[in-house]
Amino acid sequence: MTPAVSSHQSSTMRPIQNALSRRAQAVVAGCALVLAAATSADAAPFRYVEDRAPAIVDPLFTTTMGEARLNELLFDGLFTDDRQLATVPSLAKGIRVSEDRTSADIDLRTDVQWHDGKPFTSADVVFTIRAMKEPKTLSPEGARVSWIESVEATGPHSVRLVFMGPQPSPSDRLHFKILPAHVFAGTIVRRDDPFHTRPIGTGPFRFERFETDHSVKLLPAGGGSRASETITELVMREVSDKSYQAKLILYESVEALVRVLPRDLAILQADRNVELYPYQTNSWWYVGFNQASKPWDEPEVREAVSLLIDTRALLSPVGTGHPVSGPYVPSSPFYNHDVPIRSRDLGRAAELLESVGYSREGGTWSRGGVPLTVRMVSPRGLESAQEVAINLQSMFQAVGLKVDNPRFVDEAEWKRKVWRERDYELVLSQWSFDRTEDIRQQFHSGGSRNFGSYANPEVDRLLDEARDTLDPQAKKTALRQVHRLVADDTPMVFLWTLDSYSAVRTSISKVVIHPFYFFTWITDWAAGRG
Repeated sequence: MTPAVSSHQSSTMRPIQNALSRRAQAVVAGCALVLAAATSADAAPFRYVEDRAPAIVDPLFTTTMGEARLNELLFDGLFTDDRQLATVPSLAKGIRVSEDRTSADIDLRTDVQWHDGKPFTSADVVFTIRAMKEPKTLSPEGARVSWIESVEATGPHSVRLVFMGPQPSPSDRLHFKILPAHVFAGTIVRRDDPFHTRPIGTGPFRFERFETDHSVKLLPAGGGSRASETITELVMREVSDKSYQAKLILYESVEALVRVLPRDLAILQADRNVELYPYQTNSWWYVGFNQASKPWDEPEVREAVSLLIDTRALLSPVGTGHPVSGPYVPSSPFYNHDVPIRSRDLGRAAELLESVGYSREGGTWSRGGVPLTVRMVSPRGLESAQEVAINLQSMFQAVGLKVDNPRFVDEAEWKRKVWRERDYELVLSQWSFDRTEDIRQQFHSGGSRNFGSYANPEVDRLLDEARDTLDPQAKKTALRQVHRLVADDTPMVFLWTLDSYSAVRTSISKVVIHPFYFFTWITDWAAGRG
């Protein structure tokens, strides 16, 4: 830190300062140039790869992991995770929860500016929560604030939240990103609002522009909540060809790959200029049934199809991982290890199909002359989905199912046909969760992401109990029961959670990766030191 100098300098200092020779001034200038050069040598751009560029940059409408990662660079929540994944303040300074745990007062930081220079205030927190709760906003993230009954500003940098019911740890649920109230006309926000192409946040990087090659360029932000001292520029590059991504990092065209293909692990591990970082994700693959579409409303048919799948054979070509028996990853406290992994059982599958009137005629299972036909759709951007779907198609055909060619749809069609119109029969996809592992929206009969029309009153009751209880052990017990019930009902075939590795060039040091958001601690990473 440079010490402050008083403006009342003694008269004896002025002649000395005026007597500095031009030669001395040149020496000082030369030293400054050397220091500047040393500083710039320790700073560098950072380029990373996504399979697909985000279609939208707005936390209200985030539906992909690529969008979530970009949001982490641009925006902040009231709270965030530390390295041990414990909740710590971010835009908040602190929180005081009422004795009955039905409300909380939050003090906000006073030293934060938005990327356009406007101050961050309580109005931004009030706006964000109200916009997320506004039904006409149609935010897929709205469920994250459904437990908040109301929000009000109690000062320029303080807010009060009132909850729908007692909350054991409200700060754990306040990680959603805060948006700038001053750039929106009201709390009804649309996906096509100009904000999604000109986002403004408080994060360590500010949006600069979309490039013509679909990459996104960010620059260090001044006045934000946190800053990177060594990354001078950050670029997200879209590279849809996964086989090409490894070449880019080997030949120094990018600094990082978010996820490495299993087949590329060995070649990257052998390169001394690349470091591999394993990390755990709260995500699992599944084949989901639309129970509003026949014959998938019949539990016997769903279970039979699940017993025709050899999960480990499907997994082997796409990587290493762990089969799952239900809607949590095995490391989760809510995973019920007493529920067995479903194994392929062709005999039991045949019994179930025959029990509801199917017979295998001419090698194909049919009922009333109508073949049991699998029509499957999958998001085009899901890594390895095409390989899994084609192998699954072969697996089904070999045991007597009629299988139409799988369809791979872009993000817009996926959201329209599957999420909104529910015009599908089977889906092959993946669910990813943050630290709360809240599956309520997927499996509650009123859940906003329950596009398979699954309904079980006991599951609803247990999910409500888990949401409302203040007892961590009671929550764990309830959700483990949910695991068992959902596994028995087979609204989907739970497949696996994949082992994940990222690759980062050794010119980037001090790398620690968040298991969900990836870039949470990027301000601690050091660039240009390889």
